[in-house]
Amino acid sequence: MGFSSLDYLIIAVYLLGVAIFGIISGGKQKSTNDYFLGSRKIPWWAVCFAIVATETSTLTFISIPGVAYVTNLNFLQLTIGYIIGRVLIAFIFLPAYFSGNIETAYTFLGNRFGTTTRKTASIVFMITRLFADGVRLYATAIPIKLITGVDYPTAIILTAVVTFVYTYIGGIRAVIWMDVVQMFIYLVGAVAAIWVLNSQIPESIASIFAMQNISEKFSFFNFGNNLDLKTFFSTPYTFLGSVLGGMFLSMASHGTDQLIVQRLLATDSLSSSKKAIITSGFIVMFQFALFLFIGILLYVFYNGAKMDPNEVFPLYIINHIPSGIAGLIIAGLLAAAMSTLSGSMNSLASAVMFDFYKPLFGQTTTPDRELRISRFITALWCCLLIGSAFIFMNTPKTVVELALSIASFTYGGLLGTFLLGVLFKKTQQRDALIAFATGVIVMIGVIYFTSIAWTWYTVIGSVTTVGVGIMVSKVRKPRF
Repeated sequence: MGFSSLDYLIIAVYLLGVAIFGIISGGKQKSTNDYFLGSRKIPWWAVCFAIVATETSTLTFISIPGVAYVTNLNFLQLTIGYIIGRVLIAFIFLPAYFSGNIETAYTFLGNRFGTTTRKTASIVFMITRLFADGVRLYATAIPIKLITGVDYPTAIILTAVVTFVYTYIGGIRAVIWMDVVQMFIYLVGAVAAIWVLNSQIPESIASIFAMQNISEKFSFFNFGNNLDLKTFFSTPYTFLGSVLGGMFLSMASHGTDQLIVQRLLATDSLSSSKKAIITSGFIVMFQFALFLFIGILLYVFYNGAKMDPNEVFPLYIINHIPSGIAGLIIAGLLAAAMSTLSGSMNSLASAVMFDFYKPLFGQTTTPDRELRISRFITALWCCLLIGSAFIFMNTPKTVVELALSIASFTYGGLLGTFLLGVLFKKTQQRDALIAFATGVIVMIGVIYFTSIAWTWYTVIGSVTTVGVGIMVSKVRKPRF
């Protein structure tokens, strides 16, 4: 069917509306507390939707349908662990964060262990977020390139610059309220895709569930009972690996990553933050199921033809979605991308400001100057994220798995360090730093010298870090 002038008009109106509404919703910023924490007055439900929108990104929109297209629903097992992990965050991490004047997730580590641990964790967060969201930004460029014919660099820069405008001006308040709007835009786009697919395939949706050649696509549980030990740990979506991996990954990404913790700290109370984080888990499960189902419908539509999983949904949108609806779906895809990208820019800038700049210069500068510097740092991170996206162009790997693998590389050490701080009162800074370094070294070995699946990365890294931290604290010589 192809893209029409109406589709381009819808996307143009969306991009212009995003910039205008984002600036308006941000309000007037007077300090870094306004710019990065929204004065801690954001409603819990808005934070909940913002969390969902932030973690959804373009990867959910285009790559998860691709996962279902080439495999089945085993990926959905991860969401069971996601929910369990968020419940643990609500009752283990959040009370510690709300017990003092915490500005970033790493402020807690500074209070608990010392400045060195705080800065080390913050730097690790920045590196992880830079590369993981570079993948996400590149993923957004895939459908833009396919639709318009522009090259990847142009598509990447276009998406980043539009997102940067309202993030730069409105801060976290603009980011969160735009996330709320963008979540509903991309959900409408997903539902529209299912509606169109249902009208274009010869079978009804109800009959698909009974088709023998499709039944394997609906396989949800994979206990791996018939696998030997090596194959079991190299298979990413076994039930145990998915639930444990999802639980540990969720605890790390939502309990120790400033991208999400920043939103949780923007609520007015501990109870509001708990409601936001737990509710988000169930919404994410629904979303994953929705996008995986799109992948199965695409498999039926294309009769199982061999296709690049990263391009199967974008190509369908371009070639088979009616005019007008195609523009809406692409607007939804951009909404998913921009919600994550805006949060990354703002959270990365907040880590630099609160973990590095203010401890050094906070006593000798003014709130107005801090705000100007914060905006400059936001601009700098925008440029760095664009550069990171360039690195991952033309990757052959499914981008959702690539991004999650990057995150898992460092999440284990971060999560283990936080667990040492929250659960083990005798551990000190030296113990935490040795444990964290050991966890990272072990993960380098696991990633480069074993065939263990990415779903086990955070589990292994966390357990290693906690175990080493406890051991070191027990053999440490007492000081007199």
